[in-house]
Amino acid sequence: MKKAFLFALAAATLAVPALADHHGAKMANHEKMHKAHQERLAKILADPARANDAKRDQYRHPAETFEFFRLHPDHVIGEYAPGGEWVSRILGRYINENGKYTGLYFGTKTFFSDQQKQGLAAAIGKFPSDVAAVSGRPAADFNAFSLSETPEGAKGTFDRILIMRMMHNIMNWNIADAEIKAMRDLLKPDGLIGIEQHRAKADAPYSYTDGSKGYMREADIINFMEINGFELVAKSEVNANPKDSANWPDGVWTLPPALRLKELDRAKYEGIGESDRMTLLFKKRP
Repeated sequence: MKKAFLFALAAATLAVPALADHHGAKMANHEKMHKAHQERLAKILADPARANDAKRDQYRHPAETFEFFRLHPDHVIGEYAPGGEWVSRILGRYINENGKYTGLYFGTKTFFSDQQKQGLAAAIGKFPSDVAAVSGRPAADFNAFSLSETPEGAKGTFDRILIMRMMHNIMNWNIADAEIKAMRDLLKPDGLIGIEQHRAKADAPYSYTDGSKGYMREADIINFMEINGFELVAKSEVNANPKDSANWPDGVWTLPPALRLKELDRAKYEGIGESDRMTLLFKKRP
């Protein structure tokens, strides 16, 4: 018995370096991937062609935000409700030959009028060529579809999905449950959803946080995502703006870039800058 014990102990001791080597190799590979992400993104953000877009970086912090979302160039990345192309002009160039960038558009089975559905269909059709034009990449590297018309084989293939300042709309339109569930189906088992959203004060009334003003309470977003099959991984204050009181009668659109009141107190609102925002990361629960 003693010999058997000593033999087992020796075997276990000999195995430790192998395990350590494996762990070390895994850590080294992770660091290599992280460095590749940082270098690639830094080069894109520093491109002089982004001169106009870069003016908003002070409010949107793309380097820090996309790092917080744990993006990597070979990921399959979906952006929900792509619109202004500020994100597209980054992510369209960010993915490498192994990655994929897809526009995920509203499900159109409910809520939208026939005219709106036609507009969405046109946007879906144009997305690959539009991103190709601003990224210098071939249109074949990009894809787009409505969440109510998910292509065969797309479920379970996405590494990351980003929802950038859009939760208030789908909440206000009462389509959030269906949209989030459809996105959950698209994610791989270890897939993550990154959410950036205009943030209301924690004690703001429901009448101000139902989506109609653009602001949502952070606790409400977290609870909603948990109900719909996600777990909060982390939160970041990278897009916080303490100057934003988040109680404007005209909602978030009072502030830049919308400046709904036009010249009325324009300097004041420009001095505040863009909205205070929560930045949250969720993982798909089994």
